[in-house]
Amino acid sequence: MIKRDQEMANWGTPQGPGPVVSTVVNIQPEMAVPDHIVWSLFNTIYFNICCLGFVALAYSVKSRDRKMVNDMIGAQSYASTAKSLNIAALVLGILGTIGSIVLVVLQAVTIAAAVARQNHRGYS
Repeated sequence: MIKRDQEMANWGTPQGPGPVVSTVVNIQPEMAVPDHIVWSLFNTIYFNICCLGFVALAYSVKSRDRKMVNDMIGAQSYASTAKSLNIAALVLGILGTIGSIVLVVLQAVTIAAAVARQNHRGYS
């Protein structure tokens, strides 16, 4: 009777070290795919040479849409195209701006030279 009571008393307690169970959770980091939407918007407003800024904005929006449906490969493809178009629009816009400034300065110098020649002839 005493042996039976001791066996029943030990039922709720662990008898010894049991196997250690571990759980491994693999968390894949989210890919941060930039969609370049702010850059595209800037190029659309300021450097819209040949509508490159607008087309880049369209690709940026497509990239953002692909990210929303977790298609990271499609989002990366559209973002890469938007980045290339943004670079082209920015370079062409800057070159156009510099070219316009050079033309205005050359025209002002030409006009000033013509006025100086005309004034010089008047005093002869």
